[in-house]
Amino acid sequence: MGVEKNTKKLYDNQANDWSRNEPILLSDYSARPFVINLCEPIEGKNVLDMGCGEGYVGRQILKRGAKHVDGIDISDNMIANAIQIQLNENIENASYQAMDISDFKVEQQEEYDLIIAMFLFNYLSIEETQATMEKAIRLLKPGGYFIFSVPHPLLAYLKKDKYPFYFEVNGGYFSGRNNLFPGEIWRRDGVPVNVQCVHKTVQDYFMCLKNANFKTIPEVYELHITKEHIKIDEKFFGPLEDLPLHMAFKIQKL
Repeated sequence: MGVEKNTKKLYDNQANDWSRNEPILLSDYSARPFVINLCEPIEGKNVLDMGCGEGYVGRQILKRGAKHVDGIDISDNMIANAIQIQLNENIENASYQAMDISDFKVEQQEEYDLIIAMFLFNYLSIEETQATMEKAIRLLKPGGYFIFSVPHPLLAYLKKDKYPFYFEVNGGYFSGRNNLFPGEIWRRDGVPVNVQCVHKTVQDYFMCLKNANFKTIPEVYELHITKEHIKIDEKFFGPLEDLPLHMAFKIQKL
């Protein structure tokens, strides 16, 4: 089974475990709030959410004043949940499509003020990552921003135990490039959900942005557990203290 079909099956099977309107997953604390803040100013912007899942991040962005959010995701069940939540909450300024990012056609160029991709590229190969970034730059308005997060490429090599977040290594840091690392990330209620990472080095992300024709230097952030997280729940967050969990990139289209 190819990575795309594997990813679709993975999220179709566990879509209900991802549905939430409040933080519950580890990355809802350690990554998503930081990345959403990185999107500011949001008010009045047209946003594309690549790999939107059930729309959690897009809904947070709408609450901060975005004009409209378009979400795409490979999982039919994730999109079905996003649409159901949209109906339940009477959200009018969002639309969702179930499709593989490789099938997403760039018909109207320079359409979006902001494009986000929360933990999308860990499901794509290096080649697919570059192709997706090429679509992003064509879809962005001049002056618009592309913001994305990925698991930190070193995490799998530094953390060997499982709870509450891990990846199974398949190869070395360099020899494992484009290899699939299965893993799990826990919710605070003790429910684990399966995740995956097609391993890429830090250099790979920079080269994909360069080859996609982004001309500016990205802002890069290494996200980790803070003392404030540990005060909330030491048992849950403590095992990850001082480890590099995620990376966030913010880059502007000239």
